[in-house]
Amino acid sequence: MAAFSYKAMTKDGRRVDGTVQADDRRGALAAVRKLGHTPLTVAETGGGRASAKKADAKKKDSIWNAKIGGTPDAMTEMEVLLFTSELADLLEAGMTLGQALGCLANQGEEGSAQRTVAQDLCARIVNGESFSDAVAHHPKTFQPLYANMIRAGEASGAMVGVLHRLVEHYERFDAMKAKIKGAMMYPAFVLVFGIVAVILAMGFIIPRFKKVFDSLGGSLPTPTAMLLNMSDLMLEYGWLAALAIAAGVVWFGKWKKTPAGRAKVDGWKLNFPLIKGIVAAGAYSSLAFTLQTLLTNGVNVLQALKIAEDTCNNAVIGQALAVARKRVTDGTTISGPLAASGAFPRMMTDMLAVGEQAGSMASSLGHIGMRYQKDMDRNIAKFTNALGPMLIGVISVGVGFIAYAIVSAVFAVSNSLG
Repeated sequence: MAAFSYKAMTKDGRRVDGTVQADDRRGALAAVRKLGHTPLTVAETGGGRASAKKADAKKKDSIWNAKIGGTPDAMTEMEVLLFTSELADLLEAGMTLGQALGCLANQGEEGSAQRTVAQDLCARIVNGESFSDAVAHHPKTFQPLYANMIRAGEASGAMVGVLHRLVEHYERFDAMKAKIKGAMMYPAFVLVFGIVAVILAMGFIIPRFKKVFDSLGGSLPTPTAMLLNMSDLMLEYGWLAALAIAAGVVWFGKWKKTPAGRAKVDGWKLNFPLIKGIVAAGAYSSLAFTLQTLLTNGVNVLQALKIAEDTCNNAVIGQALAVARKRVTDGTTISGPLAASGAFPRMMTDMLAVGEQAGSMASSLGHIGMRYQKDMDRNIAKFTNALGPMLIGVISVGVGFIAYAIVSAVFAVSNSLG
């Protein structure tokens, strides 16, 4: 058996330290719980070969994470969703916030993002920080929306309700992303298949036919001559074209991350045929649900607009929100400034104005979110129904040209031989 040192919380909220004997870390956790404490951290004590091996393994893991650019202190959106749901369940079961975070800190693998973040949150809570301030120390994991929602829950005393609304928020946006990704899978497969087919034909099949045509002699039809020249260019300068395309992709990826590049690309998305309906409807739905969640939990209008601006996925709409926020004079009505920006549809601002007049802005935002979510679903269906046949048509033209050029050359050579 080995000795394990632990830090834990008692039932009355005091922090205690101690040592237990156990075969492994799981046994040490069980031993601490048998003492009636909630374990925060448990670590094996003492030196020896086992400790040296463990330290060496930990060092290698840190080197590996550094090499691959890993960030174990940042959770993904799905991990944040599960973390929030489990935290709400533990608080509903009667645990204190510190005890619930202590339990979550003991879940997952050693060095995982959830364990790292939960341990830090628990330590900050024990040291007297508020939960909203502790969450704000992890901006890579928790968006500004999350911290402000938690702050509103602390002020209203409805922390469990706020956590459930956050779970609904993350579930809604995860479903939205899944729909968009699902709509792109089939067109992407068709496009990749067509490109690979053309490259294989131009790089391997056409050169073999060229040897046959050269050995037989005679003049070739114009489409065949064009195809053979294209194949020669690809074989000779294809690597250069591939390097140029790769460099262009890298440059475009870096430029797109700049403020000017992001604004330009997001503007293209809002005007590009087929996808503009999906992008716009998704952005309006996301904005409406975000504002509804914030206003429902007591966040004031100006602060809600600022958070929506920071969390908006489209730079053009985010800039419009910034302009509208500066035009909000009375701190309560936002339909007029949003309409004046010109970036939002008339129906959206009219529905919001009706909600403001009726004193139910949050309810109107919920209806707006559902309305544009349905629009997004319809636009996704239109996109998949239109893009699939279009790609198939383009690929068919390319493959058909290759087949026609080869067949016409075969007939021409046969006629000359005859």
